[in-house]
Amino acid sequence: MAEPELVDVVVLGLGVGGEEVAGRLAEAGLTVVGVERNLVGGECPYWGCIPSKMMIRAANALAEARRVGELAGAAQVSPDWAPVAKRIRDEATDGWDDRAAVQRFTGKGGRFVRGGGRLDGPGRVRVGDQVFQARHGIVLGTGTSPSIPPVDGLADTPYWTNREAIEVEELPGSLLVLGGGAIGLELSQVFARFGVRVTVVEASDRVLAVEEPEASEAAAAALRADGVEIRTGIKAARVEHGTEGFTLRGADGEEFTAERLLVVTGRRARLDELGLDTVGVDAGRRYLAVDDRLHVTDGIWAVGDVTGEGAFTHIAMYQASIVVADVLDQMRRAQGGADPSGTASVVGGAAGVASSLAATGSSGTAGSVPRADYRALPRVTFTDPEIGAVGLTERQARERGINVQVGFTQLASSTRGWIHKTDEVGFIKLVADADQGVLIGATSAGPAGGEVLSGLAVAVHAAVPLAQLRHMIYAYPTFHRAISEALRDLAS
Repeated sequence: MAEPELVDVVVLGLGVGGEEVAGRLAEAGLTVVGVERNLVGGECPYWGCIPSKMMIRAANALAEARRVGELAGAAQVSPDWAPVAKRIRDEATDGWDDRAAVQRFTGKGGRFVRGGGRLDGPGRVRVGDQVFQARHGIVLGTGTSPSIPPVDGLADTPYWTNREAIEVEELPGSLLVLGGGAIGLELSQVFARFGVRVTVVEASDRVLAVEEPEASEAAAAALRADGVEIRTGIKAARVEHGTEGFTLRGADGEEFTAERLLVVTGRRARLDELGLDTVGVDAGRRYLAVDDRLHVTDGIWAVGDVTGEGAFTHIAMYQASIVVADVLDQMRRAQGGADPSGTASVVGGAAGVASSLAATGSSGTAGSVPRADYRALPRVTFTDPEIGAVGLTERQARERGINVQVGFTQLASSTRGWIHKTDEVGFIKLVADADQGVLIGATSAGPAGGEVLSGLAVAVHAAVPLAQLRHMIYAYPTFHRAISEALRDLAS
């Protein structure tokens, strides 16, 4: 057995959250080993956020050109996927090569190890024949992988996940999309705008089932306007593949065919691969259970998708800041209050990180480690219209027994919405706790729904009294001015 090598911290999994933790701790002067078996940076820069938004930007440009006829004359549009694929390959992913990301980490002083690591007892991580003993802790940021439903015949077919959809060089003539969540709808609209015949099949009774019903209706209407067929309430029973493509059969006898099949039915953590049993942690859960400082157990933290708090880059980064502060704070206290890195003035140093994070919204006294708080979790579905949401939906709030008030306005009734010709798909919906007099949730759908969400997220996060929101000055004519109309509706 290899003799363990003593280091300060081992970060197992260098996705968005793991890379952030590893890099900041290395900058603080700790000896950090970062372990990754795939690409440093994880799903987001290679098969998620970044390349998908390049695709969406291109598809939206086509849609805007097609709107010239009703606003400014005439335009001819000829979709071409080649420049989109080239931009993803060359600009976003470097041909799915992570050398730049590895160098970014090692340039901060970290040590990179390529391989599939797993826990090997308290404080230990094994990567092949190498064993590392961490003095101050282990951080798990191993992410998730696509969750493939146990549909008869599916596993034996060459179906796509988000990865194949992002990497595609030549578009198919037709596409079946199994799953009507955010990823499924975003990709469906992109491919439809480039001329692909798209059918979305969703088991729930509506797409975007985790969001407000009004958001589901807006998204479905927009996609149908782009030629997408949407079928809800259909449980897939069998998938077949042959020379003509894919056939998907529903439990009630429905049948759908297409050249390609994209499966986007959620994601799962690979806990059974982490050796959790060697540290007394249950690997039978869907996600890693963590406390409000991201502790899994003594000396082990987790960040990102693996925690089950939401598969969003911004959650991983938020959690990473808490973990960095907590690791450094524990080291400081263990060493009698001294800054363990000797670089408190450097971003990432124990005192600097802990106090700066505390100043930006942590509970407790100045210098304390912030606690994770997901009350104002923002999320955006980047369809056209964009659908931004924060906090609780109306249904979630009512299920918690909250005395709910709801305010609603169509974006088209606002001056900017009328100018923009948003039709009836854009809206602002506010969910308030009537007893507390504060917003606890909101949804903004429209041409800039994700941007309008910013002010609403601040209102929910800071529990700004409704009276103050009503007496704000909202710039005219903007999309966000519609918030004041939704507040007026809330009061009535």
